[in-house]
Amino acid sequence: MKALIIALVVSIVCSFIVTPIIIRFVRRHHYGQYIRQDGPKSHLLKRGTPTFGGVGIILSTVLGWVASVLYRYFSYGSRPSTSAILTVGCMVAFGALGFVDDFLKVAHKRNLGLSIHAKLIGQVLIATLYAVLAVVLPTESNFPTASMKISWIESPSLNLAFAGKTLGIILFVVWMNFLFAAWTNAINLTDGLDGLATGSSMIAFIGLGLIAFWESYHLAGSHADGLKYTISDPIDQAIIAVCVVGACFGFLWFNAHPAEIFMGDTGSLALGGLFAAMSVTMHIELLAVVLGGLFVIETMSDVIQIGAFHLFHRRVFKMAPLHHHFELSGWPEVKVVTRFWMIEAAFTIAGVILFYLDWLIRSGQLG
Repeated sequence: MKALIIALVVSIVCSFIVTPIIIRFVRRHHYGQYIRQDGPKSHLLKRGTPTFGGVGIILSTVLGWVASVLYRYFSYGSRPSTSAILTVGCMVAFGALGFVDDFLKVAHKRNLGLSIHAKLIGQVLIATLYAVLAVVLPTESNFPTASMKISWIESPSLNLAFAGKTLGIILFVVWMNFLFAAWTNAINLTDGLDGLATGSSMIAFIGLGLIAFWESYHLAGSHADGLKYTISDPIDQAIIAVCVVGACFGFLWFNAHPAEIFMGDTGSLALGGLFAAMSVTMHIELLAVVLGGLFVIETMSDVIQIGAFHLFHRRVFKMAPLHHHFELSGWPEVKVVTRFWMIEAAFTIAGVILFYLDWLIRSGQLG
């Protein structure tokens, strides 16, 4: 518990210290955000707002995690787990990809960074490397970082190794690429209003942290009652989730309307990659769809809009993603953000309740 508190406090403090430094640096070098011309006209006023805020989120998360690692090492000799290193590595790697994208936007002075193909290649390389290492590398708990099974809540819905290990690894790599692409793009699409992606991510990671904390007390081999999980080092995942919550909390102070800084692709890709990695490590890939329900809705609104336009030559929404539709319907930006936070909170609460109900049912506690 002390490790969790240290991680939270350090990440919050770092976020409040690092973010203003980034704001001053970006302003000094005129690295402001370039706004899409086809978006709401009110957003043109945001042109020039400092970007690269995701650097602060990543740095605060990593420093909070490192502080926790050092505390646990000097207190009782515990070393960082393989699964934790891979999870944090995913966040940093996707953040680096987003950083390149953000840098090219400000360097070229337009809202176009990496090409679609270049970004896709980067995502594929990171996701594939994670998939291979997560299956191959041994862990201290003797449970693999990832399982070649698609899980609702640990219980597999589909075993990808149904036709042998070789095909299973290939299918697992494909599945990981889909999962990482889906979550990174989902949070990236949600990052369209001041504080929307930051606050929603903070709420979603609270849910992940609660589930990881529960799993850590109900591991296979423990003396806890009820269902036990074969998860690799879930307490490390809980610590990482707490670090993200703290980092986003501090960043939100500066990202709330009117935003003094944007997280950019640096932040949205990092958070999406981390969300995907944690869902895999915790064996809740399908439950994550509920926990991150707002991100799913935002993504589906974009898919529906594009599909309807290509098939029927008409739009379903005034603009996609969905938050722009309500903006153009007359809702003030703050109202859209607040209500979307409430929607994400409802999804997160529902996800945590479903997780606990699953535990009760499979533990025989309801009979």
